[in-house]
Amino acid sequence: MGLIDINTEKFPLLSKIDSPKDLRKLPVEALPQVCQEIREFLIDSLSENPGHFASSMGAVELTVALHYVFNTPYDRIVWDVGHQAYGHKLLTGRRDKFCDNRKFNGLSGFPNPEESEYDSFIAGHASNSISAALGMAIASQINEDETKRNVIAVIGDASIAGGMAFEGLNNAAATKSNLLIILNDNDMSIDRNVGSLNRYLVNMTTSKSYNTFRYKTYKLLRKLHLVDEQHRGIILRFNNSLKALISKQQNIFEGLNIRYFGPYDGHDVLRIVRVFNDIKNMDGPRILHLRTIKGKGYEPAEKNPSAWHAPGRFNKETGERIKGVDDGILKYQDVFGKTLVELAEQNKKIVGITAAMPSGCSMTFMQKAFPKRTFDVGISEEHAVTFSGGLAKDGAKPFCCIYSSFLQRGFDQIIHDVALQNLPVTFCIDRAGLVGEDGATHHGAFDLSYLSTIPNMIVSSPIDEHYLRLLMYTSQSKKRSPFAIRYPRGKCEHKDWHNDMYAIEIGRGRKLTDGDDVAVLTIGPIGNTAAKAIEEARAQGVSAAHYDMIFLKPIDGDILQEVAKRFKKVITVEDGTINGGLGTAVIEWFNDHDANVKVERLGLPDSFVKQGTVAQLQKYCGIDKDSILKKIIEIGK
Repeated sequence: MGLIDINTEKFPLLSKIDSPKDLRKLPVEALPQVCQEIREFLIDSLSENPGHFASSMGAVELTVALHYVFNTPYDRIVWDVGHQAYGHKLLTGRRDKFCDNRKFNGLSGFPNPEESEYDSFIAGHASNSISAALGMAIASQINEDETKRNVIAVIGDASIAGGMAFEGLNNAAATKSNLLIILNDNDMSIDRNVGSLNRYLVNMTTSKSYNTFRYKTYKLLRKLHLVDEQHRGIILRFNNSLKALISKQQNIFEGLNIRYFGPYDGHDVLRIVRVFNDIKNMDGPRILHLRTIKGKGYEPAEKNPSAWHAPGRFNKETGERIKGVDDGILKYQDVFGKTLVELAEQNKKIVGITAAMPSGCSMTFMQKAFPKRTFDVGISEEHAVTFSGGLAKDGAKPFCCIYSSFLQRGFDQIIHDVALQNLPVTFCIDRAGLVGEDGATHHGAFDLSYLSTIPNMIVSSPIDEHYLRLLMYTSQSKKRSPFAIRYPRGKCEHKDWHNDMYAIEIGRGRKLTDGDDVAVLTIGPIGNTAAKAIEEARAQGVSAAHYDMIFLKPIDGDILQEVAKRFKKVITVEDGTINGGLGTAVIEWFNDHDANVKVERLGLPDSFVKQGTVAQLQKYCGIDKDSILKKIIEIGK
């Protein structure tokens, strides 16, 4: 990984900004040009080195204004999710390294405190920024910092609809803190926002003259010692009531006693700078509402922001997205989506639920075919799980599809609202295992481990798309028990994905290859990689038996009994954390049944795996073909 030399003629201002201190040396009139250069840089870079495009393009002005007005990194900026933080990276010393963004041993695709002091908090999942920023603001008070520290949370209109964001808002309203919340409102998440809060934000209007009058009045009252911070809430509530009476509109944020400003044009950088300067020294929590356009400055992205969330490589001149060669093999998510429609046609009780990812998980097929039986609940994974439980309680057959790393947020609800009542919810867990360039915040490393600890839970993973369909069919034909099916990001194994579906025996695996020297036990599509290693090992004189377990829970005791009788050495392979997964379950079974078998576990390490291609990360984790082959040869001879 290396540095790039920025074109000083094309980027005369950006090329001289190595930190926000350099940005602050510029006259304010130069900021629109800085914004333009950042956009041109992002278009140049992301057209060749793919990443999150539209979100960062839409947040350029607010990013420039933040670093221009506030004393970062002493003042804290807490980004929510982090999709919009590429401009932030360019301004904070990572411009020349941006060519390595999302690459192995390169920059993280999201803000990461290990990478830069300007990254105040990890930002990979939605709705956590307000809580984290509030904690920082209170910590500054506890530490009695001599210089006042501003703490700013930047949150999108989709993320603020998440339950955790509301918890943070509620706590912020009841806590005296120097917290500024910036609502970056582009009427989008990855797909179009849903829910009543989004409609509320779209319709919200606030008088600029009223805000100015109220602020000046408050400053005058304080100067005259007619009001102080102790009684500020009384004045604030009176003002809010008066405003609601005049405008006939209640502001949800001011209803929480949080000062609200806006909405303002989020692409008018000079105006945003003025507003920041006006409100940055106010006491108490405030929220600034900025209206932005996702993909701003690049017409194709503005017209279709969902497709340009992470578009891959593209021709920057024409806007044509550069796709790989179509080999006719579908992605696992598409097989899921098409199969769900097929099942729903046969079973009228089937319902589809997703949490703001209808296109990402291909729930769009179900949306189109059965719109009244498909629900996108927004960035609300906890609600999605319990909503599914309620559906199942009264006779529906919910298929709740959530990315593995995001399902972690619904862990308690899986236990309390589904498994405890033994409700037949099918959890279709997309992006399980290593996902690639999105890195540590998005790898689906833990689902096998945490789900297998839950009573009543059936935990499975298909070796290919044919078994994905069989597992989906089996789950909807079972009257009781929650049923988890995990599958990876990326392409399937076969062009001919459409097989006849039938119910398979729960807890029953299968032997794929017989052998004499060592047994290899796998779960999920990583079994295909292991099969190639087993074939090569056979050519080198080591005979390995291969068992596709299919189910982690209940695990196939008959297979394990057979393995214990025939082999003294066993290798387990899984695309998940080595702690608590398949290898652990096999060791526990052998221990409980007094089997004298040595087990070598291959899986993800007990550490957070960073970004890179899936192939690079499999090699790093020791679950690529060559690593599995090496282990088979090592213990099989």
